[in-house]
Amino acid sequence: MRLVKIGLASINSTVGAVKSNQERCLEVLAEMERDGVTVACLPEQVLGGYPSEDLVQWRGFVDAQWEALHRIAAATASSGMVVALGLAVAFRGHLFNCAAVLHRGKVVGIVPKEKLPTYNVFYELRTFSPGTPGRVDHIDEIPFGDLVFDFDFGTVAVEICEDGWSPDGPMRRRCYAGAELVLNLSASPFRTGVMGTRREMLATRSSDNQCTLAYANLVGANDGLIFDGGGFLFSSGRPLLEAPRFRQCWAAQTVDLDRTTRLRTESTTWRMDAVAYRAADAGVQHVRVVGATPSREQLAYPVPPHGSFFLPGPPPARGPREDFCADLLDALALGIGDYYEKIGAFKGIGIALSGGRDSLLTLLIAHRYLTRRFAHLDPQARKAAIGEHLHCFYMPSRFSSDQTRGAAARIAEELGARFQIVPIEEAFQREEEITQAMLGPDRAVTRITRENIQARLRGMRMWNWSNSSSFLFLQTGNMSEKAMGYTTIGGDLEGALAVLANVPKTVVILLLEYLLDSEGYEGIRLCFEAPAGPELASNQRGEDELMPYRALDACFYLYAAEKLDPASVVQVLDRMFPEDPPGLHEAWVERFVRLFVQSIYKWVQAPLSLHVGNLDLERERALQLPVVESTEWTRRQ
Repeated sequence: MRLVKIGLASINSTVGAVKSNQERCLEVLAEMERDGVTVACLPEQVLGGYPSEDLVQWRGFVDAQWEALHRIAAATASSGMVVALGLAVAFRGHLFNCAAVLHRGKVVGIVPKEKLPTYNVFYELRTFSPGTPGRVDHIDEIPFGDLVFDFDFGTVAVEICEDGWSPDGPMRRRCYAGAELVLNLSASPFRTGVMGTRREMLATRSSDNQCTLAYANLVGANDGLIFDGGGFLFSSGRPLLEAPRFRQCWAAQTVDLDRTTRLRTESTTWRMDAVAYRAADAGVQHVRVVGATPSREQLAYPVPPHGSFFLPGPPPARGPREDFCADLLDALALGIGDYYEKIGAFKGIGIALSGGRDSLLTLLIAHRYLTRRFAHLDPQARKAAIGEHLHCFYMPSRFSSDQTRGAAARIAEELGARFQIVPIEEAFQREEEITQAMLGPDRAVTRITRENIQARLRGMRMWNWSNSSSFLFLQTGNMSEKAMGYTTIGGDLEGALAVLANVPKTVVILLLEYLLDSEGYEGIRLCFEAPAGPELASNQRGEDELMPYRALDACFYLYAAEKLDPASVVQVLDRMFPEDPPGLHEAWVERFVRLFVQSIYKWVQAPLSLHVGNLDLERERALQLPVVESTEWTRRQ
C-alpha cells in the first residue's frame, strides 16, 4: 500500500482582503497538519478572492498575493505537508490565474490556468492570459508552466477549475506524463442542480485518466456570485469523499495510490493511449521535490463506513425535492450573509414586508442567515439578537387586505423580527393630487401611475429608513415578474441587494411550500390564503394581469434560456399544457416576448442580484441583451 492523506479545504475569502485570506488559510492548514494530512488542496484565487475582476490590474494587489504566498510557505515549512493554493501572478506583462505548490518552506512550482472561461458569469480572458501547454519558464528561479511534481510518495499535478471541465484539458497530458494525483483548485459558483453535474463530470475525468482526483471549491459569496464550497475525492472514478458545503471547513481522506498504478497497469486502453500520446510529447516537465513529506506510518487503509465493500451504502436522508430546496435556501442565505458582513457598512437587515409570497420568502431567507450567525447563542438570546438585526415594515394603502396584514404580522412574530405598520394612504392621496395638478385639467392620472405611486412611496421610505439606520435594505422581487417588467422603478425594484431576482415565481412558491412543510410557519399558510398579487388596485391578481405563472416561467425558460423563437415556444406550450383553449398560447407568447424586450431598460437599473442558476437577468453577468432592440426578427414572412 502507498497511503496518502488528502485534505480538501473550502475557504471563505473576501476580494482584496489578502491578509485576512492568508490568515484563514493558515488556520485551516494548521488544523490539517495536526490531523496528519499529507497533501492540502485549497481553492482557486483563495489569496486575492474571486472574482477579483479589474482589481487584478492593480499591481499592488497582485504583489500582495505573492508576498502572502511566501508567508504561507514559511509558516508551513516545518510540517512537510504539500500545499496547493490559488492566486494571481504577474509575469512578463501578463497576468495569470495560478496554482502554487508549496513544500518545506519553498514555492516549488507555479502552474497557470489554461482554460479561461468567458461565458455566463465569467470574464477571465478580460484580464488573465492562459497557460501554454509544454511551456516552462521561471519566476525568481521558481518553475512556472506545464509541470508535474515528484514527491516521496508519488507524482502530483495541479490544475484550476475549468481546466478539469474539458476532456482534453491539461489533466490528460499530465496523467500521461506520470501524474497519479491531480489537485483541482476551484472557484465554481453555485447554481441549482450543480452538484450532480460536478460529481458526474469529475468522476468521469478521474476514470478516463485513471487517476486520483481531488477537487476543492471556494465557499462564500462575493458580489452576486455564491460559492457553495465542498469537495470531492475520486480514485479512478470511485467516490471516496464528499466534503461539506455552504460553510468554511475542511475534510480529509486517506487513499492508496498503489490502486492508481495497478489500474493503469490493468487498463490496456489507457496504456496504449498514453504510449500514443507520448509519441507526440507536449513537454510536461517534472519537478523533483527534495525533502520528506509527513510520516504516513499511522495512516490506515480506507474502509467503507457501512462496513461492506460490496453492498451499497444507506439511502440519502433527503430526496431530490428536499435537496433542491435546501441547497437553494442555503445558497441565498449565504449570499445575504456575506454581502452583509463583508461590506461592513450595515448594522442590520430591513425588508418591506407586504404579506405576499416574495417578501415573505426574502424575510425567511434573511432569518435563515441570522439563525446560523447566532447559532452559538441559547434560543432566547438568539431570538433577541435576531429581533435587533431583522426589521420589517408593513406599509398599507386602501388596497391592502386584512389577509396580507395578518400574514405579515404572524410571520414576523414567529421569526422574532421587529414588525412595524407604517400606512402610506395619506401620502398616496397627496402624491396623486400633486401628479394630477402637474398634468393639468386635460389629462388624468392613469391606473398604472396610481399603482406606481404606492410602490415608490414604499421604496422611498425604506431608503430613508435605511440611510438613517444603516440597515441593509433587501429588494424582494422575483425573476418572473422582473422579466415581464411587472415592477416599478423607484418602487419595488428598489433595494441594495436583490435576493430573489433570479428565482422564478414557481420556485418561490415551491420554496415556501417546502418551508411550510418543514418548519410549519403559520404565516406561510396565511399568505397562501390570499391570491398572489401586488395589492396596488382592487382585487388585483398577478396571474390575471400577466398569465399563469406555470406558463410564464415556461415562456421565460424557452425564450431566454433555450433561445427558441416565439413560434417554437408556442409549439412547446401546446405540448406542455394541452388542456388550454386553442390560440391562448400564441397570445401568451406574444405578450411575454413584447414585455420581456420592452422591460430590459428596467433590468439595468435594478440592484445587484444573487446568481443561483444558469439564467440571470443581471445584464453584466449572464444574459447580455441590448437595452434598445426590436422584436421585428420574430415576425418573419
